[in-house]
Amino acid sequence: MKGYTPTIGLEIHAELKTHTKMFCDSKNDSDEERANVNICPVCMAHPGTLPVINKNAVHHVLKVGTAVGGILADYTEFDRKNYFYPDIPKGYQISQYEYPLVEGGELEGVKITRIHLEEDTARSLHDEKTDTTLIDFNRAGVPLMELVTEPVIENAEMAGKFARELQILLRRLEVSDANMEKGEMRVEANVSVSNDTTLGTKVEIKNLNSFRAMERAVDFEIKRQINLIEEGKEIVQETRGWDDTTQQTFAQRKKEGSADYRYFPDPDLPKLHLSEIQGCTSDDISLQLPELPWDQRNRYMALGIKSEDAEMYVQNQALGAFFDSVTDLLGDTEKILLSSNYIATDLIKIIRDSDKRDTENIAEITEIPVVAEDFATLIRMLSDGQISSRAGKDILLSMAKTGKNPIEIAESGGLFQTSDEGELAGIIDEILSVNEAVVLDFKSGKESALQFLIGQGMKMTKGSANPETLRSLLLKKLQ
Repeated sequence: MKGYTPTIGLEIHAELKTHTKMFCDSKNDSDEERANVNICPVCMAHPGTLPVINKNAVHHVLKVGTAVGGILADYTEFDRKNYFYPDIPKGYQISQYEYPLVEGGELEGVKITRIHLEEDTARSLHDEKTDTTLIDFNRAGVPLMELVTEPVIENAEMAGKFARELQILLRRLEVSDANMEKGEMRVEANVSVSNDTTLGTKVEIKNLNSFRAMERAVDFEIKRQINLIEEGKEIVQETRGWDDTTQQTFAQRKKEGSADYRYFPDPDLPKLHLSEIQGCTSDDISLQLPELPWDQRNRYMALGIKSEDAEMYVQNQALGAFFDSVTDLLGDTEKILLSSNYIATDLIKIIRDSDKRDTENIAEITEIPVVAEDFATLIRMLSDGQISSRAGKDILLSMAKTGKNPIEIAESGGLFQTSDEGELAGIIDEILSVNEAVVLDFKSGKESALQFLIGQGMKMTKGSANPETLRSLLLKKLQ
């Protein structure tokens, strides 16, 4: 609404991929369905137990920080964040406050305040029928990365782009699977609205289990706060949830401030000087980074790949690796572009049609049903005019179903195009004799008549005739 300025900041949590939890050797397994099996005295906060820092979790956060251009801390420490919920077995959460692992950085044009490391809480399971709540402690103590942006996001679309790019980055670095539907990546949005130069009252929105839900919640909250200002009502600093059914936010509790958590350094954990830890310096981490999503995207765009296809290869590592292998085998730019068209249309359709899972989400595709070498051979056959486009689609489908190579399939199916003028001459004569009316249409200036005659030739040869040769022979006869 004109005259109002929305300000949005994001807090994003991501469960990290490690074998064990953050401060103990209990298994970190988000797929475990049995309750309370991946637990031990440490993550259950039994008296007398002592936590031990998971070095791999620290390393994962440093990789993310380096990738986004953040400043890695030389000195860092863990703090106790005190609050009393049933899903916090200790009565406090081990987190980071004054000295996070990473400060600064930028992603998708959004400046980052900090990235720190903490332990996850347990999972509360609510049973409405019995009006009871049960706690599963499997998740308690799982390493959790928290990324906080600066309040510089201007709208829901910008927030969505940032969160999606972060998910791609986390997967590329192999530090988190970041599946939102499994709770491995959780997004919270802080939204305020102002009609002057000052910042408005901040409202935090939780329960956002998809990017689309986050975008809708932000849009709704902006409109809600504008309406309150218009009505002369006060905006309360609070935590609100998102109801996907009603498409509205709702009040949950008054928002705590940092003072409410009574942070203080955890006395059971050592202070860390990262420059003294092998493999944890900025230079060490930089050498270990793979090609980053934005560099990969730029590389594809430089080849002339369609932007939507380039995005598909960036989002899905299996497809990206397959396309890169095909690119290396082909070398020629024209063939590379042709290969991308066949991957993005025909191969993706084959994968989706054969997969019982919902693969509308490109990231869900994990297996490619053809090998790069055979696919590159198919593209050469198409580019060299050995087979028609229709035959190429049929051969690709057969490759995916049988595992046979394209040459074998084309030979057995009689799909190689013929350019033998002697072999096609008789077919040309037959086409012209049974389509006299169409011949007259062509001679009277109807250009589409020629295309019809070519189509008849392709039909009679079951697609094996070279259409350019047919065109040439037809024009000779017609003239």
